[in-house]
Amino acid sequence: MAEDKKEPWLNYLALTTIILAVCATLSTFKGGAFSTRSVMSQTQASDQWAFYQSKSIKGYLYEMQKEKLELELKADSGRMPLTLAADYGQKIETYTKKIAKYEEEKTAIQKDAKRFEKIRDDAQKHSQAFGLAVIFLQIAILLSSVAALMKKKYVWLIGSAVGVVGIAYFINGFFLYI
Repeated sequence: MAEDKKEPWLNYLALTTIILAVCATLSTFKGGAFSTRSVMSQTQASDQWAFYQSKSIKGYLYEMQKEKLELELKADSGRMPLTLAADYGQKIETYTKKIAKYEEEKTAIQKDAKRFEKIRDDAQKHSQAFGLAVIFLQIAILLSSVAALMKKKYVWLIGSAVGVVGIAYFINGFFLYI
């Protein structure tokens, strides 16, 4: 029985299929990592916004209490003993400081929340690029497999072209140039 002569392009087909498979695997892992980072950053941003909201509520409660004390002080200023008026003044000053403290804390919390949102948005862009890479690389692997079974070089060339697009998206997943 004579052995069929192997066509040289089949060696290149095997090599390109391996390269495409490795890139597809790496794209899957990197895409998953960026997806996880996106979810974690969203959770952290949500936590920061909840913290921001709690500081807002606390600050608002102190503002209401301060306004109430100021109104009582104005209404009873002539009839109120000086020591009680001084106590009111001290409480109003304490509440004013607490309100200012909560406003400062809200600014820092807001900054952190926006930082986490930026990380989330960046991770989503990377994850999307890797996801597109996986799609194109899988199609290229499929076409290469079909080309090997049918021994059709033009199918392999089409698969290789699709693979180049997949590799471009794979590289884009790291650098985001597209």
